[in-house]
Order: sequence, then C-alpha cells, then structure tokens
Amino acid sequence: MERNDLYQFSNSFRANSSSRWRDSGGYNVFSISQREQENEDEEDLKWAAIERLPSVRKGLVTTSDGKTANVDITKLGPEQRKHLMDRLIKHAEKDNESFLLKVRERLDRQEILLSAVSLVGIEIPKLEVRFEHLKVKAEAYIGSRALPSFFNFFINYLESILYGLHLLSSRKKHLSILRDVSGIIRPCRMTLLLGPPSSGKTTLLLALAGKLDRDLEFSGRVTYNGHEMDDFVPQRTAAYIGQHDVHIPEMTVRETIAFSARCQGVGPRFEMLAELSKREKAANITPDPDIDVFMKATSVADKETSVLTDYILKILGLEICADTMVGNELIRGVSGGQKKRVTTGEMLAGPAKLLLMDEISTGLDSSTTYQIVKSLRQFVHILNGTAFISLLQPAPETYNLFDDIILLSDGQIVYQGPREHVLEFFESMGFKCPTRKGVADFLQE
Repeated sequence: MERNDLYQFSNSFRANSSSRWRDSGGYNVFSISQREQENEDEEDLKWAAIERLPSVRKGLVTTSDGKTANVDITKLGPEQRKHLMDRLIKHAEKDNESFLLKVRERLDRQEILLSAVSLVGIEIPKLEVRFEHLKVKAEAYIGSRALPSFFNFFINYLESILYGLHLLSSRKKHLSILRDVSGIIRPCRMTLLLGPPSSGKTTLLLALAGKLDRDLEFSGRVTYNGHEMDDFVPQRTAAYIGQHDVHIPEMTVRETIAFSARCQGVGPRFEMLAELSKREKAANITPDPDIDVFMKATSVADKETSVLTDYILKILGLEICADTMVGNELIRGVSGGQKKRVTTGEMLAGPAKLLLMDEISTGLDSSTTYQIVKSLRQFVHILNGTAFISLLQPAPETYNLFDDIILLSDGQIVYQGPREHVLEFFESMGFKCPTRKGVADFLQE
C-alpha cells in the first residue's frame, strides 16, 4: 500500500512537470528557479509519503551525491550513517553545540499560522537529586593486618569461622567514610566534586547511584525528584562511570559501545519521538530531515550498531580507533587514555538522565579532558541533563566549565554552592587563594 501511494504521487508529479514543460513552449523550463521548485515539490511528495506511514521508522536521507531518498531507518548502512554524521557534525569541538541546539529547537518549535501559533510543546524531563544525612560506615582491618599476604588470608579466614561460632570477637575496626552529609544536585547544571584522596568521593557517587556494597553500613535518604530509591530502579536513571576500566578485550571500540547501547535500551526516546511526530503532523510542521533521521535512528532498539554509536565515537575522539580491539594486559589494544574514553562512552550510550562520573580524567591529557567536559556541559545545559563529576586536579579551563562545587574532606562537606562564590567563602573564613595558584589546587589543599 505504501509503495502504491508513493507511485501515484510520482505519477502525478511527472504529469504536472510535463504539462508545465508544454505550457512554457521552450527550454525555459530548465531554468534554475524551475529546477529548485521541482526539487522542493519532490521533497514534499516524499514527506507526504512518510507522514502516511503509521510508525517513525522511515526517514528522508540525503545521499553523498546530494539526492534525497526515503529509506528505512532500521536498515541504515555504515556509509549512510557516516555521511549523516558528517552533515550534522563536521568538527566535534565546533559543531556539537549547534547540533544539540537544533535538537532542542525541534522539541520547542512553534509555527506561526494564519490564525494562531501552533506549538509542539515537548518538554524534556529534568532530574534533581537530593541526599540527606548520609552516613556510610565500614569494618576493615588496619595496619599490618590489612596487607594482602598469605599469612593474613589464613588468619582472617580462621577468625571469620570463630566469629561465626561466637567464640571470638571481631578484630575489624569501624571506619566512618561519610559523616552525615546532605546536599542537592541540581538539573541543567554541572557539579564538580573535589576532595583529597580517601575523602569519600567514590562512596558518595556510589550511594547516589544505588550501587553501594552491601557489606557497608548505610543510613540516610536519597531521592530522585522526590521519589525514594525503593520506588524505582535507580540504575536505569543514573549512569555511574567508575575509575577502573573493565571491558571485554576481544571486542572493538565500536562493538563495545554498541553492545552497551543495546543492553541499556533506548528508554523513553521512542515514545517521546512518536508523540513529537504526531504533534508536528497536526501542526503541519516539517522538521529538518537530518535531525529527523538522527532522532529516529537513536530511538530504534535492537540494532547492532546505531547512529548514536557513531555520534559518541565522534565527540569522544574515538573514530581513529573505532575498529581496534580494546585489549588488556595480554592482548594489545587501544591506549590507556582511549580506554578511559571508551568507559565514558559506554554509559553515554544509554538513556540515563543523571551522569555520575568518578575520576574520568585519569590517563587523559588536559586538552582531551577539556573537550569531553565541554561536550558534557553542552548536553547538560541544552537537553536538561544532570551531571555530578569527580576530577583530580582539573586544569583551570576545565574547572571554569562547572557551575557548582562540592568540596569533601574526611567524609564531610566543606563547601557546596556556586563556583563563583567559592573563593569569597574561603576568604571570609581566613583562607585566601594565592595569585598564581589554580583554584582547584587551592581547594584540594
């Protein structure tokens, strides 16, 4: 039925074009303006055929020779995906922000009609995280008993048996990791977590992500938009990016990110796009073809490789090693910095609204860290994301990209607030930052 409709549209288009050629009486029909008009009519016919379809799996793709074709989104090939990404983002550092603004513009778009203003009105959801009176304690051996030796292993194993039989008391010491901390991670803002080693940064991120070790003693309250963590599955809403890179070494970089995207799913993107297409059709609004194809391609599940994978490879600078195995200590693969970016890209491939990142700059140079944080900032500010990122000694340029600062020390929050007021706060407390010293290094000390 769809092919017959498109065939009837094409026949009517040929009849109209031939009648215009006869009425013109000469070769003036091949003027530039006439050609442009015919191209616009042809695209309108293709859009009309797409709008008649019941799903959002069809799109208008521009080929390498400049022609447009109505294709199935689920069957986009590697060359078509690459050409689409080149049209949307030529340079990751320069074009990513304008691309995200186009996506946001489509969601907020309004069309002025003859009688009224037609609004699409798709609101991007926001996520605010609040944590109140968090306390995390652990039991561990200290001193020489904490060393990983064979003697300590057998002694610890024997003690655990005697402790289970209530014949011996535990020799472990109680340690407080987080001591009654409270705070807010606001949406549409970049929050930087600073603190010296062993201050509790990783534990705080794990507590917010709902991934704390069960052996730890936890108390307190964490809410996502007012909902307790028992009311939903926080792992589907928050993406935790850890310090350690754990990958399947035999898989390539592209396969690793694509596999992560398939495991996490598309979330609510498909339903939101279906509603968006419905409202655009009712308001007689025609979206940008490239943006439409990208949004549709990222909303289709169960694909081995999607356009979203190519997008992440581009903004993280992993295109040069996309088909290289990740590797490990025994298998030669990508470098340590590239492996860290693969770890970041794995979690960015999902639909999570909250990004909890722990020391993502380890093994990266300052320029690469700046580019990644800048891309995250654009995503957070434009698409209403929420980011809570821990960095160790960030460069001044990277530090200035953040909106809020949380400073931890010995399991307690020393400062939480806007970045612009942090120096003023510590000066009022009697601590003045030297002139030639970076603010981040001053806060760490």
